[in-house]
Amino acid sequence: MERQWANLCCHSLLAFFIFVFFCDEALSSVRAEDGYISAVGDPGMRRDGLRVAIESWNQCNEVGEEAPLTGSPRIADCFDVYRASSLSKETNCSLCDTIPYLLVHRVTPEENKLRTGEHFLGLPSDALFNADLYAAEKELYLGFKCQVEDFPNPWQFWMIMLKSGNMDTFAARCPKNGVKVGPFGPDNGFPCFGQGCMNQPSIFHDYTKLEGPNRTTLKGRFFGSWDSDVNYDLSGGLARNVSDNISYHSVTWEKEIGKGSWVFHHVLRTSFKYPWLMLYLRSDATQGFSGGYHYPTRGMSKIIPESPNFKVRLTLNVIQGGGPNSQFYLTDIGSCWKNDGRPCDGDVTSDVTRYSEMIINPNMASWCRPDNLGLCPPLHTFPNGTVVHRNDTSRFPYSAYHMYCSPGNAQHLEVPSSLCDPYSNPQPQEILQILPHPVWGDYGYPTRQGEGWIGDPRTWELDVGRLSQSLYFYQV
Repeated sequence: MERQWANLCCHSLLAFFIFVFFCDEALSSVRAEDGYISAVGDPGMRRDGLRVAIESWNQCNEVGEEAPLTGSPRIADCFDVYRASSLSKETNCSLCDTIPYLLVHRVTPEENKLRTGEHFLGLPSDALFNADLYAAEKELYLGFKCQVEDFPNPWQFWMIMLKSGNMDTFAARCPKNGVKVGPFGPDNGFPCFGQGCMNQPSIFHDYTKLEGPNRTTLKGRFFGSWDSDVNYDLSGGLARNVSDNISYHSVTWEKEIGKGSWVFHHVLRTSFKYPWLMLYLRSDATQGFSGGYHYPTRGMSKIIPESPNFKVRLTLNVIQGGGPNSQFYLTDIGSCWKNDGRPCDGDVTSDVTRYSEMIINPNMASWCRPDNLGLCPPLHTFPNGTVVHRNDTSRFPYSAYHMYCSPGNAQHLEVPSSLCDPYSNPQPQEILQILPHPVWGDYGYPTRQGEGWIGDPRTWELDVGRLSQSLYFYQV
């Protein structure tokens, strides 16, 4: 069947201490009659006028409560670049020769700081005091402010996503497979230091500005921490606080005007109170739902890719890893369809988020083994179409898989099986995590542990569409 992938996560990470240097070179393309065309609004990240936003979620992809210093956790940095020197002769602008370029930002600081209880254009009345609905509506509003008209659809921004895996089981905030449940626990399977453990992080914003001796370098940043009870100055990064056990996130983007691509530098650090954190750079759908969400989103994917006809090209340089408990995804592809194959419609009890993720941290071992079949997909399909069952110990590539888990609302599972975490999405989810292995080489993916890791920066051209069509996903 054809699968629509509404959310491309270029990389994600769950780490103790990770530095990532990420540069995209032509994120996603889909096959056309005469070759490939870009599915994203800014192919190659080469547009000087950047469109980037950040969002933050709790364990079940909701907001819950806003951070005091941040407001509703949707913030955008969208601007256009104008050449000032061309105006000098027409307007007698002596300053234009000193400042060759001008930036016009499309989103004001006041709009970025909007929080529940504050009105903005188009806000429905039922969202005014609801933190979850308010954030979803604020994303649509920021998308309106940042939107770029294009063919066949307009687009809005790259999306940076933050998420904490802390869950207060006594607070009953997260549904179970889409169904609301009451308080339970204690449950050691979910980190939580007590009341307030599901808080949103602080997010500070350095608006993109012109730097360098010639004022031709564009640079901006989002940064902050989940540890709201400590008073640290994080503006200088982690250097001055490196010995302290505090969480930290930072994404910096930089580009020379008229040259090359945007470079995104990602940093994520967990702490004792926040041991499970995630940081993604996403190309979300520009309209409708994206994988993992039951709210309309805004994003960069002006065409929703359908397998098998799309590829992803990216350049990745991992500077420092996060140890054996860190998952680092080369790509994370997310989509949504019901177990009978119908597209998702917002019904969180029957919609199922599907993820396929390539982990490139060489410290991550395979949990799928002949003696642990419940964490293996039932079937593996080779590039030539040969299908092998997981019981075939002589031919099934167990070490190509980290793990597989089934959606919690599946009714006809093969035995043995393992169900996915029922709380970390607003609806049931299915996850297939793969590891570098020769069976993925035909699709352009790493074939051995360590490829693309620290000291091995690479540009990857991944046949994601053809791979995703060959992967096993549950369907009745």
